[in-house]
Amino acid sequence: MNTADGSALVDRMDIEKLISMLGRCLDEREFEGLRSLFTPDATVTTPGGTATGHDALVDQARARHSVDEGLQHIITNLLVDLERDRASVRANLLVSFARSGPADPLPFLLGEVYRFDVRRTTEGWRISALRSTPVWTLNQPRTSSVVSS
Repeated sequence: MNTADGSALVDRMDIEKLISMLGRCLDEREFEGLRSLFTPDATVTTPGGTATGHDALVDQARARHSVDEGLQHIITNLLVDLERDRASVRANLLVSFARSGPADPLPFLLGEVYRFDVRRTTEGWRISALRSTPVWTLNQPRTSSVVSS
């Protein structure tokens, strides 16, 4: 493996870790941790709305992910298209919202496609844009507060 291949592999691993950390922050409700994953001018667009900048995206995440006791984001099948200091990423998302926790008999399940724009900053790779597109749902949410991750 040449040096260029090795650095591209490290970049891909760093990007995959960045996106995995997004799921962890949302699942564990560490909303302030999102600031270290996104660029200060990042835009997040979901069916729940669009947020731009750290304060807005933290507020949006807190509003969308604070109701249910059980929450889990499974982000898979990352396809990273790397171009020097920028990359675009497509991933599948399965997110479950269990209102009453692990014993919830009818958790709301949502399948989405995530599309990310990421760029290398002086602090490392950061998400500059996130767009989610719902593909399917199972068990409609019991309130309108949960529409999308």
